Amino acid sequence: MAQLRTQAKEQRQQEALHGHAGHKEGTGGEKDPGESNKRARAGLCGVLRERKVGELARAKRRLVEVPYTATLAHTASALLAARVSAVAVAAPPGHWIGAGGSMILESDPTTGAVRKHYIGVVNMLDILAHIAEAGDDAATEAETPAFPGEAVDLDRRMAVPVSSVIGHSLEGLTLWTLHPNTSVLDCMETFSKGVHRALVPLESTADNAVAGVAVELVESAPGYRMVTQMDVVRFLHAHGAELKGILSRAVSDLGAVNEAIFAVASNTSVIEAIRTMRATSLTAVPVVDSPVDAQILQDGRGKKVVETFSATDLRDCPAAQQQQWLGISVTEFKKKVSAYRAGNGSAAYSNTPTAATGEGQQRQRQMVTCSPDSTLGEAIEKAAAHHVHRLWVVNEEGLLAGVVSLTDVLRVVREAAIGEDQELLDIVSS
Repeated sequence: MAQLRTQAKEQRQQEALHGHAGHKEGTGGEKDPGESNKRARAGLCGVLRERKVGELARAKRRLVEVPYTATLAHTASALLAARVSAVAVAAPPGHWIGAGGSMILESDPTTGAVRKHYIGVVNMLDILAHIAEAGDDAATEAETPAFPGEAVDLDRRMAVPVSSVIGHSLEGLTLWTLHPNTSVLDCMETFSKGVHRALVPLESTADNAVAGVAVELVESAPGYRMVTQMDVVRFLHAHGAELKGILSRAVSDLGAVNEAIFAVASNTSVIEAIRTMRATSLTAVPVVDSPVDAQILQDGRGKKVVETFSATDLRDCPAAQQQQWLGISVTEFKKKVSAYRAGNGSAAYSNTPTAATGEGQQRQRQMVTCSPDSTLGEAIEKAAAHHVHRLWVVNEEGLLAGVVSLTDVLRVVREAAIGEDQELLDIVSS
């Protein structure tokens, strides 16, 4: 209901603005010198309202999906092969209730007969949470602490069907869809609440669609695409001219910097880092140079960040080495994964600590950061160019001061656009 009220209010604002502009043009009098500036400011919200998520969806490739019977090992392989961070899970129609009670169906474009039912979306955090649960059980049952990597029977844990882990992360509890005619502005409202991705039907035939509601629970379409936070951020980057008023402001002034930041020490084991990410529902954590016990989740503020440990790193870990690498430190793990990415197989599979060399290590060591004074435009450009979902905010001494996530970026852009629209409405109403 809050969403309906918000959109109705925004619609009234837009109608008032359009009516005022039409009256000015119809008088035939001399144009107000400030009229062009008012129109430019109104254009900020206008471009976000006029552009639809269907346009973003049509530019995306075919939806990456796995059957509900696929094992976690096969699902992880699909994530790696497609270079994506989440996949849709498909099941035969009529046998499942989708995540959050959703009914997202794919139908035959000719006959309309339902072919499959999307019951959820699984990402690496769901898989990591499943692995971490095994580590917790092993630690509880063991009389003496086991070696972290040996405490988890990874082969057995990865052999379960993917349908059994749907909803292990908070986002997976609900399967989100967006109507193709949803405006980018309304899409930003959904994504600014922490939703990272949503399915968009190429042609919508929703059974219970309500005008003005972006998220639907019952949907049937001949095909879907997945639109993500990154797609919207790339849209903002491409429309920098219309958004330059906001993009030129500092991230700290806009309230885009989240100072609550959790970190792990560089000598933290991979399995302990996974548990940390599970506990905080994070897909990435900063790795800090800190002498604090590696088993403890740390407040990262004021510490030197040395690298990022993310679900993408675990996705890129070779399957043959996953069990063994759970027990090594995140720093050593990053080196091995970097060497594997660069094609240095002997270095990647070495059982002894070794440093990755060459271009692979250079890429691994390159972190994407910004300062509190960085403009929002600079943050968006870095995120889009490096395809990262967060920028660590560091001060002049290189110490952590917070994080700017894509959720934060979309939130402040939307708030600023709505705020400017309201300000203009107050001007024309006075």
